[in-house]
Amino acid sequence: MDELIYILLGLTSVIGLAFIVERALALRWNKVVPPEIVAALASCETREDVKTLCAVCRRKPSSLGRLLLLAADHLDWPKADTVDALQTAARREIVRLERGLVVLEIIVGIAPLLGLVGTIAGMMTLFGDIGQSGLNDAARLAKGIALILNATLMGLLIAIPSLIAWSYFSKKVEVQAVEMEALCDKFIRRQYADDKKH
Repeated sequence: MDELIYILLGLTSVIGLAFIVERALALRWNKVVPPEIVAALASCETREDVKTLCAVCRRKPSSLGRLLLLAADHLDWPKADTVDALQTAARREIVRLERGLVVLEIIVGIAPLLGLVGTIAGMMTLFGDIGQSGLNDAARLAKGIALILNATLMGLLIAIPSLIAWSYFSKKVEVQAVEMEALCDKFIRRQYADDKKH
């Protein structure tokens, strides 16, 4: 039983670390909101500039790029319809950015519980042995209790970094979503303001 708990804790730590590294790479600011696209968007004043912006978006695949390409493809639609299409696509992009965060959230919950199960299973074994052999060797008892508490410690050492990573990445996705929303809103306002002038 003890070995199984330690194997599960080991697997949990490996999975947690893999998802932390993967999300750290996927959620880099330059990958989600590339500065090249932001610069092209800043100089995109008219419908003629949209082609240049689309070329940059295709060259730099990203969440922001995909949203701006979708908005550019729908500029012949009424503004309200374009905004609705953009909001639907934005929700899909946010789900993509949040992928894997649920695994970290689960690890935060189960790692300490696995550690606790390991501790309880170890205590049961230890007290079973004491029942048979008696309390003759206090040093052996202390060593046994120390080994048992390792499971709880391991569970907490896995859960704490996972909790930190989950909180950090969740906040980062939120900030990136707000930034993309602001940039897309700026693009839509400019393009439809251009329509009103003519």
